[in-house]
Amino acid sequence: MDRPAPHHTYDHIADHFAATREYPWPEIESFVDGVDRVGLALDVGCGNGRHAEVLAAHADRVVALDASRGLLRTARRRERDHGFDADLVQGDAAALPLRNDCVGLAVYVATLHHLRPRARRVASLDELARVLEPGGRALVSAWSTVHDRFDADEGFDTTVDWTLPGGETVPRYYHIYDPVEFDRDLAASALAVHESFESSGNCYAVVGPARSGSNAAQT
Repeated sequence: MDRPAPHHTYDHIADHFAATREYPWPEIESFVDGVDRVGLALDVGCGNGRHAEVLAAHADRVVALDASRGLLRTARRRERDHGFDADLVQGDAAALPLRNDCVGLAVYVATLHHLRPRARRVASLDELARVLEPGGRALVSAWSTVHDRFDADEGFDTTVDWTLPGGETVPRYYHIYDPVEFDRDLAASALAVHESFESSGNCYAVVGPARSGSNAAQT
C-alpha cells in the first residue's frame, strides 16, 4: 500500500500538531545566539513558524518554507499573534525556490527524515548548499537511532502514528538515521560540516557551503 505524501499527512493534522509545538528547540536558540545579523534567513520545513520567529530576530528577511499548506496556515496565525514577519512559501525542500548564494542563516530541522528515498534527502542537502551564501551557516537535524524509543543500530524506514483528539491515528513516514549514516549523507552532499553532535534523540550538524571540494565532518 502506498503511503500518503508527508505534506498531505501534515495538512490533516496541522492544527493539532501546531498546538503541541509552541516553543522553539533550545538547539536552534543556541545556534543563532551571537550570530551577526544577516540579510536573508531560511527555515526549511517551518511547520508552525516557531523557528522562523527565532530567525526573524537575526535577519532583515525570513523565508519560511513548508510543503504543507495546513502548517503554513498555522504559521500565518503565529506570525500575526506573535508580531514577527516571514515570507511563508509552500515548496519542496529538494527544490528550493531561491537563487544561488543568497541565504546567510538557515535551519533545516525535523524535516529531512520525512523525505524519501535517500537520493531525495541528499538532493535537499545539495539545495541547502546551493542557496547558502559564502560564509553562510545552517543547522540540520534528523531523528536518530540514538533516541531511547528506538532499539536499532542502523538507520531504517518506519511510520510513527500521530493521534488526533477523538482517537484517530495518522501514520507519518520517517527515515530514522543512525549517526554514521547521517554523517555519510552530509558528506555525499555539497555541504561542509563544521560541527556534528547528538542531542535530544536527534543528529545535528552545523554546515555551510563546501570549500575546495572538501566536506569532511569535524566533531
